[in-house]
Amino acid sequence: MWRCGLGALLTIAGLFVHQSAWAQYPTKPVHIVVPYPAGGAVDAFARTLSQRLADSWGQQVVVDNRPGASTMIGAEQVAKAPADGYTLLLTAELTLVTVPHLHEKIPYDPLKDFAPITALVSATQALVANPSLPVTTVKDLVALAKSKPGELTYGSFGIGSTGHLNMEMLQAMTGVRFNHIPYNGAGPAMTDVIGGHIGFMFAALSIVQGNVKAGKLRMIGVGSNHRNSEFPDVPTISESGAPGFEAKSWFGLVAPAGTPPDIIKKINQDVTKVLTDKTFAKEYLAAQGLEPILGTPEQFAAFIRSETIRWGKVVKDAKIVVTK
Repeated sequence: MWRCGLGALLTIAGLFVHQSAWAQYPTKPVHIVVPYPAGGAVDAFARTLSQRLADSWGQQVVVDNRPGASTMIGAEQVAKAPADGYTLLLTAELTLVTVPHLHEKIPYDPLKDFAPITALVSATQALVANPSLPVTTVKDLVALAKSKPGELTYGSFGIGSTGHLNMEMLQAMTGVRFNHIPYNGAGPAMTDVIGGHIGFMFAALSIVQGNVKAGKLRMIGVGSNHRNSEFPDVPTISESGAPGFEAKSWFGLVAPAGTPPDIIKKINQDVTKVLTDKTFAKEYLAAQGLEPILGTPEQFAAFIRSETIRWGKVVKDAKIVVTK
């Protein structure tokens, strides 16, 4: 006769409960914190993904915008949330790989306080300007900057953001300097470019293309290594003034550290199903200039570490300092 001690029975029972919890997840609404204002590329992507996850899970998936402090407000909220899979952070690289190089003290440890779930997509950045600015290419912009030293102003969605760092690289490659005005998100910065308060900015192709088509913005270059099919007449930045230049950002999904690995795995698998759906990839991702990057949680963790080193060098070389 098979015998089993109390300890073994409890262990077996615990395994069944654990597996059951994973299989049933989620059993209540899931909150995805976006540390940016509404209207930006990260927010737009989060809302699109959340709707598809909600359809798959049969549970509400709520996007919670918590902008501020270079994305640290939203990140801290998730870092301190219960590690149960019901509070997630969807963010761009600023939160996880550049903030540590910009601030002496931050309220979370990007490498210890989060459980990586998956990288999501890379987003092509476009260089856009107010139509009144007399430039149509990067060469024009560089020539104008040289003729008006210190007069041209650009915006970004925060100090150390991809939009800021991409502009630092462009300046380094072309030998010109622009005045930087950081904003608390891409949406507010784009509004001021449209309004003529600042001249130009880098932003994700997905959030500027509507205003470009409407004539409110002029696209003077794309940051990919090939022209975009939606704007075939717009040259790449590499071919129009800065050979070898490439401007992309990436988004990723993390949970609080300590979240059960099985829940991490399930979210990873379900997100992967959404992003690899052929119809979704063609009708949404490609149209928005987004490319899925995905991978396992372990691969994403390694990617975060490598990106931390890469962007740290850019911050150091550009001597970017946060003054407050």
